[in-house]
Amino acid sequence: MNHKKTTLKNGLRIIIVPMKETQTATVMVMVGVGSRYETDKEAGLSHFIEHMFFKGTEKRPDTLTISEELDAIGGEFNAFTSKDNTGYYAKTDSKHIGTALDVVTDMYLNSKLEEEEIKKEKGTIIQELNMYEDMPMRSVGDVFESLLYRGTELGREIIGTKRTVNSFKREDFVNYMKRFYTANDTVVCVAGKFDEARIIKEIGKIFGKMAPGKKAKISKVKEVQKNPELKIKFKKTDQTHFVLGTRAYDWNHKDRYALALLSVILGGNMSSRLFIEVREKRGLAYYVRSAVESFEDVGYFATQAGVEHKNLELAIATILTEYKKISKEKVDKKELQKAKDYVKAKTVMGMEASDEVAMFFISQETTKKKILTVAEKFALIDKITPSDIMKAAKEVFKNSKLNLAVIGPHKDGKKLQKLLSL
Repeated sequence: MNHKKTTLKNGLRIIIVPMKETQTATVMVMVGVGSRYETDKEAGLSHFIEHMFFKGTEKRPDTLTISEELDAIGGEFNAFTSKDNTGYYAKTDSKHIGTALDVVTDMYLNSKLEEEEIKKEKGTIIQELNMYEDMPMRSVGDVFESLLYRGTELGREIIGTKRTVNSFKREDFVNYMKRFYTANDTVVCVAGKFDEARIIKEIGKIFGKMAPGKKAKISKVKEVQKNPELKIKFKKTDQTHFVLGTRAYDWNHKDRYALALLSVILGGNMSSRLFIEVREKRGLAYYVRSAVESFEDVGYFATQAGVEHKNLELAIATILTEYKKISKEKVDKKELQKAKDYVKAKTVMGMEASDEVAMFFISQETTKKKILTVAEKFALIDKITPSDIMKAAKEVFKNSKLNLAVIGPHKDGKKLQKLLSL
């Protein structure tokens, strides 16, 4: 799948990815700034701005006007905020690509950010925050990151706090966007079926006058952990949710593909080691899964599960046993090949959808040193050997990198602390 990159004079980048076999098209605009770029007083502002972009422009004065126009063409539209970037997109029948482009770019460049709408949206976001608080299966990941990165911007929740959300005024939004929503930190990606020359020309016309600025910089995390660490969030729940993991690699690390395959082998699917050991053999959890999260400067490997309160220690011990095993015994070639085939198949299936394709390319453009095609990524995956898996496991699975976050009715962490040993 070929892509073409064009850079405007103001630094804005355009990525187009033609897909002749599809009947859809996706427009995605991403800015390379997220919650970790905020000051403590601004915590949650990136996410709040995402909400406000749907509240109206001069051309489309309110939420209903925006949603009706996209609903009328059967469009799917949404936005997302991460710790590193913020994105806005619309996917539609390819013949309506012009409408999708006009709406998304109008929201991105011309949102009114009305004070009255900001006041109302505070209530919506507070309810969103309350919803996450009532979802320990989701919020335990935030507890884990707050343990790993406490005292840093990366350790804060993306949504912010009730105090910061309630404190925001219109000038906070305007000043934040002047600093970060710049042409040279914005990427526009169009994937699907469309007229390439026409789309590039139209995007250039829309964004040509957008002002450039200084590239946003992060405060890099300094990792100084020496011993296993634990954080318990006491909450009366029917089930204990936990994340057990270790510090790992940043997003450009040379061994990131080995770690990704290790994650699949351990807990990436229903035939993975942890799924079989924790769920099928012992019946300890309904869900258990492993994943890798990477940032510009740091990253981690983590396993998450939900268990009966009394089974927490056994579940942790079972997972740690598998961590130790994979760092001491080479995976066989058959198991490794199965993981490679799994990753490739999931990627290929995703590449049939224009929104997944847009995300594949735009996320690389905003976070990586260069865009790799699917074929190039597969070539790197194919090179991974059992020795590479063991090397990554030995580097990552160490006591000095081990962390555990728990949400449930637990107060005494001494027993859990004693368990944390590799």
